[in-house]
Amino acid sequence: QVQLAESGGGSVQAGGSLRLSCAASERTFTFSAMYWFRQGTGKEREFVAAISWGGLSTPYADSVRGRFTISRVNAENTVYLQMNNLKPEDTAVYYCAAGRQPAIVTPITEREIDAWGQGIQVTVSS
Repeated sequence: QVQLAESGGGSVQAGGSLRLSCAASERTFTFSAMYWFRQGTGKEREFVAAISWGGLSTPYADSVRGRFTISRVNAENTVYLQMNNLKPEDTAVYYCAAGRQPAIVTPITEREIDAWGQGIQVTVSS
């Protein structure tokens, strides 16, 4: 059973926008903080953004703050990542992830992740 499924990836030119969606099973999504991570070719997977169960806490990586916005619709078991002013260095496979608890534990590490999506490619050309 697929617990997390990303969609909305693709190719875009620098300065463009994409919106990623992650549909989750109710069991995976309910009372879970949600995260987006990414992994570029030859790089380690890195944190991008997170949102607590209630939506009040939304930390971002410094590299995306001010350009990316994470949001969630709990009634739809879905989390979004709006990505604006994309740069070539944003090119990566983006992963949706569900946390082990409703709050975001800092520092943010993969140890807090309970489930991962399969990942979706985002390519930004210059």
